[in-house]
Amino acid sequence: MRSLIDIQQLSIEEIDELIALANDIIAHPDDYREKCRYKKLATLFFEPSTRTRLSFEAAMYELGGQVLGFSEAQSSSAAKGESVSDTVRVVSGYADIIAMRHPKEGAPLVASMAATVPVINAGDGGHLHPTQTLTDLLTISREKGRLNNLTIGVCGDLKFGRTVHSLIAAMARYKGMKFALVSPEELKLPSYIKKEILQQKHIDYVQTTDLTSVMPELDILYMTRVQRERFFNEEDYLRLKDSYILTPEKLQNARSDLSILHPLPRVNEISTAVDDDPRACYFKQALCGKYIRMALILKLLEVA
Repeated sequence: MRSLIDIQQLSIEEIDELIALANDIIAHPDDYREKCRYKKLATLFFEPSTRTRLSFEAAMYELGGQVLGFSEAQSSSAAKGESVSDTVRVVSGYADIIAMRHPKEGAPLVASMAATVPVINAGDGGHLHPTQTLTDLLTISREKGRLNNLTIGVCGDLKFGRTVHSLIAAMARYKGMKFALVSPEELKLPSYIKKEILQQKHIDYVQTTDLTSVMPELDILYMTRVQRERFFNEEDYLRLKDSYILTPEKLQNARSDLSILHPLPRVNEISTAVDDDPRACYFKQALCGKYIRMALILKLLEVA
């Protein structure tokens, strides 16, 4: 039995296996409809979520399984002061696998140590979001046909953006990667990520406040929202929230085969006018999330 808390737990070979399994699910959905019959997924979401929670639920239902759980902390015994460990020990008796989102960094790790069933980290504060990263990797693989020799631009909130942190950590293990880090000065990528991942692995990167300057070089543009919930100060949030808004005009110098990704939800950092551009992949990306979570559930339950 093994949990998934951090994308770094997975080897490149394991990631490739999950992507291959997800692609097979996409190609042959009928072969997987009963794989998790009589299995139950518990969704313990102590923090609001739409896509992640619903995609986990859809994934389990499409595998023939069942779902139980809650969608906010106030709906759980956490409102009475129950610890994460106690909650998870109890739920381990009700379900075969747990997907957990929590505002506190490290909470899913604590849960995995108390649980007797696999725990999947569905996002912990501004820290990690491994299944979003697997979603991103599946999308990039399907759009580009490879996960190496790519130039990836990450734009927006690089300081608190857990999806960006996980994506950089995962993609840095593939050959020939380059990164363009685009953000306001106040929301730059944390120095420990630059030091421990990019610099230590001698990966090329540029850091800039100007998206237009790097646009022509990008294979992938990964947009993120400036997250109100990560700010201690409303004034700072309001000042920075519209720092980067992607419009058709800003894409004029972009490659014809650029792939535009966004973990969603979008606020206003991508104009709706971009949605009809064939390079916009973020809704396909959201759908990939269901398939990669189906693959992960099958692997962790050892029914693949």
